[in-house]
Amino acid sequence: MSSEVESGSARAPKRERGKQRVAELLEAATAVFAEKGYEAATMTEIAARADAPIGSLYQFFPTKGALSDTLVREYAALLLGDLQALEARAAELSLQALVDGLFGLLRGRPRERAAALPLAEARMDEQARRTTFRHMLRKSVAGIFKVRAPGLSSEAAQDMAIVMVQLMKAASSLSDEDGLAGRVGALCELQALAVSYLEQRLER
Repeated sequence: MSSEVESGSARAPKRERGKQRVAELLEAATAVFAEKGYEAATMTEIAARADAPIGSLYQFFPTKGALSDTLVREYAALLLGDLQALEARAAELSLQALVDGLFGLLRGRPRERAAALPLAEARMDEQARRTTFRHMLRKSVAGIFKVRAPGLSSEAAQDMAIVMVQLMKAASSLSDEDGLAGRVGALCELQALAVSYLEQRLER
């Protein structure tokens, strides 16, 4: 990595005008990183996309690494918020609606996801990626199952979460293959499989 990537950290704005500027810069960075990836994206292009002076970008994000790390953290926070919202409703949803919600998590927020996941690959080692995304996802899904079935043991909930996350990832990968023949039918089959699995494990 270059010294620019390795050093510097994001600076939080203190005034409303600064917060608005940072939001605009992050919006532009999300678009540029999603289109070009980490290596090809430049701070100059990001500032131009936000219609902001380059100095304004460097004021809040001294390096491209600091900017990309902020986007990854923000996406992780959005994903966690979506998981918590689903957990709050887990007890009242039908199993089909619960599976729809779970499968939709990894397909939601497509722009942020398209930027953040490649940035995580570029910026994080495997352990950091597991902690930021995989472990958080499994823990949250296990919590959803515990809300749905309070008598479920923590160990069973964790095991079920591993299975469900794998199904969610498979559905997400299929969703990304727009030209795949039979994609829609396969997605329906995966969701039906997930519903059947939860019927056996949560309602027995």
